[in-house]
Amino acid sequence: MYWQIEQLSDAEDKSMEDKHMLMIPGPTPVPEKVLLAMAKHTIGHRSPEFSQIMEEVTENLKWLHQTNNDVLIVTASGTGAMEAGIINFLSPGDRVLVGSNGKFGDRWAKISKAYGLEVDTIAAEWGQPLDTEEFRTKLEADTEKQIKAVIVTHSETSTGVLNDLETINRHVKEHGECLIIVDAVTSLGAVNVPIDEWGLDVVASGSQKGYMIPPGLGFVSVSPKAWAAYENCTMPRFYFDLGQYRKSAQKNTTPFTPPVNLIFALQVALQMMKEEGLENIFARHSRLTKATRDAIKALGLPLLAPDECASTAVTAVAPTNVEAEQIRKVMKKHFDIALAGGQDHLKGKIFRIGHLGFVSDRDILTTISSLEITLQQLGYQNPAPKKVVKAASKPLILT
Repeated sequence: MYWQIEQLSDAEDKSMEDKHMLMIPGPTPVPEKVLLAMAKHTIGHRSPEFSQIMEEVTENLKWLHQTNNDVLIVTASGTGAMEAGIINFLSPGDRVLVGSNGKFGDRWAKISKAYGLEVDTIAAEWGQPLDTEEFRTKLEADTEKQIKAVIVTHSETSTGVLNDLETINRHVKEHGECLIIVDAVTSLGAVNVPIDEWGLDVVASGSQKGYMIPPGLGFVSVSPKAWAAYENCTMPRFYFDLGQYRKSAQKNTTPFTPPVNLIFALQVALQMMKEEGLENIFARHSRLTKATRDAIKALGLPLLAPDECASTAVTAVAPTNVEAEQIRKVMKKHFDIALAGGQDHLKGKIFRIGHLGFVSDRDILTTISSLEITLQQLGYQNPAPKKVVKAASKPLILT
């Protein structure tokens, strides 16, 4: 069945109050159970009760990260976690390879330069994946083992590209000496990142993404090889000295005052994730990604990233016959659905649909239906009417 949509009114729809939908790659929606956990009375962070929670949380973080390595919690965003991952295992003057094919790859190069590292950038056009062969070539040429780390964004949030971390890491392992430092901020909890199986050294992520809780916590997984590098690292650090966090974690506590209620939230969110199971979590994200991309194709809108390297966290759309910011404006005004915009030189040229964390089939269908109506409102002629929601629904579990 298909129905004609009347012209949308310019008036605000007050019935939409308190029905805000976050369909961006972060912050992501928060489950009711998690919100209720945050509403509990705060307890002392040095109390036995809090230590019990920390013990459970640490065990479940290792489960999520698929590792027996330390997984440390810092009070910071994903950027803070990445900065901690860089400054604890490197020294000023060290040479690093930084993969850059978006906003966040660029950021890690800037942070590295700010700390006096010698940065060699391996770049790709925004919307395209990093060339793994460039990493192989540069690492093989480093016969004197001057490269101390490779820094890679796994899921590039700004473009919706999933870089081939497994292959890049294999080249790092063949080098033998350098570390791999990974931004898994929008991949951890959305796609398989088997830390121990791949031998990843430093993996950073943030709470407001796949973890399904509000912003404020960063996570850093650290391998034994990285801890060996820590012993010789001369980078100045204090609050982000991960050695302090490691000592505290062994006692189920923290070196500094943590956001206690966010830890309550994390406890419940991890319980929910364990109940769903890793394979089901990854399958759900894959399903939602395909549903979103299939629907965008049915709408006749160009996708920024190719299918073969599509992020399971976010889909970037590059409309040509209608303005991206107008789409976002109408979606927010009439449906109270938040879509993300483009960043840097892509600002105003793309919009991004997040399908990360606590997102369901219903959320995708609602967003796609609202997007189709929005495009009609803006005068966009859909080349395949009546097929959009059907395209979105095919990959979803509706039986």
